Amino acid sequence: MKPFIKACLSATILMGSTVAANAQTDITWWDFLEGGDGARMKALIKEFNETHPDINIKSTTLEWGVPFYTKIQTATAVGQQPDIMTYHLSRFPLAVPQGLLRPISNDELTEAGLSADDYYPSSFNAAKVGDQLYGLPFDIHSIVLYYNKDALDKAGLLGEDGKPKGLDGLENFNAALAKLKDTGVEIPLSLHTDEGGSMWRVFYTLLAQQGASFVEDGKILPGDAGLKALKAMTNWVASGYSPELISYEASIALFTSGRAAMHINGVWEVPTMKDLAKNGDLGFEWGAVQIPVLMDKKATWADSHAFAIPHSEDNPISAEKVKVVMQIIAWMNEHSLSWADAGHIPAYKAVAESDEFKKMEPNAIYSALAETAVFDPAISIAGVAGPIYEATQNFIVPALNGQLDPEEALEMVRDELQGLELN
Repeated sequence: MKPFIKACLSATILMGSTVAANAQTDITWWDFLEGGDGARMKALIKEFNETHPDINIKSTTLEWGVPFYTKIQTATAVGQQPDIMTYHLSRFPLAVPQGLLRPISNDELTEAGLSADDYYPSSFNAAKVGDQLYGLPFDIHSIVLYYNKDALDKAGLLGEDGKPKGLDGLENFNAALAKLKDTGVEIPLSLHTDEGGSMWRVFYTLLAQQGASFVEDGKILPGDAGLKALKAMTNWVASGYSPELISYEASIALFTSGRAAMHINGVWEVPTMKDLAKNGDLGFEWGAVQIPVLMDKKATWADSHAFAIPHSEDNPISAEKVKVVMQIIAWMNEHSLSWADAGHIPAYKAVAESDEFKKMEPNAIYSALAETAVFDPAISIAGVAGPIYEATQNFIVPALNGQLDPEEALEMVRDELQGLELN
């Protein structure tokens, strides 16, 4: 072989090897994660890309809530959807009838090294519509009770373990609020009382603790469980234990300033408390625990940030890309400890049961709620930014703040929602 031809052939082979080595599968990723959640997810994506040279996740963050879900609906309609996205499990029953989510088969789950046993039943089952799986949960996020240890100790409501005591049972809880007031606490309980989403989470928790359903046999709020739940909440405001019409930011500030002894909010505010304490801007010891059993049994509203594959009739994702997406989902679940640092409970049980997570406080303290978590009703009017949230804003919030009678408010909720599709 002539030297020139041999050199050209060698160069061609080398170039081909280089191209093969550098070949990447580009995966388009959309999420709605901002703040601390966004920073943590970007770090995970960066780590994945650095450790998987054959895959390149190209991520975009869109506005949370209605704008995100509207964008997904538009994108799938024209075949310009991402390959993978974050999605709230509570929105699955609305998205599936619209054809927005691609189902995940048992074979695809198995090929990715995953199974139902890897997840808490509450979140895994919430990822199904009927018997079909449409995504995989990444976390379980719920509301918890934040508390000022100093204030509770002064009122005789702090156990030797540093956790609240004497709060189980609605009567005991109300008595505890009165004790806090008597010991000089300005605001025993801080709630985000001007917004439907926050108040839905509390209302649904109290409903679920009675073993009641929001919808039963096609009827909205049958029986008197809803009224009992709402009256419990309205009493906190009417009795002066929780202020009227408090914004989200103000509800947090009331607690972090020391004016409020307890605060109900999502686990996503754990980093806020940690940062303030670390910087010396919190003038008391704090903790967070599962919502007390105020009614009949343990139950807490919950949702999950989940991973899902958008579906488009015009431009369906290829089988090859599905395999890559499932690989990404499995890796994210296995590396979800850093995500838990944002206050979340890992949905992937191997991480939730790890020694590392068990040392993570206060997450590990309230993580048992994953076993009794109650997700939004599996109906198309439920879920983040859905009609139930709107009805709560329009009627339950006014009742909570003394502008509507509780019975009248719940009747308006029924009138608002009963005519909508409940499947």
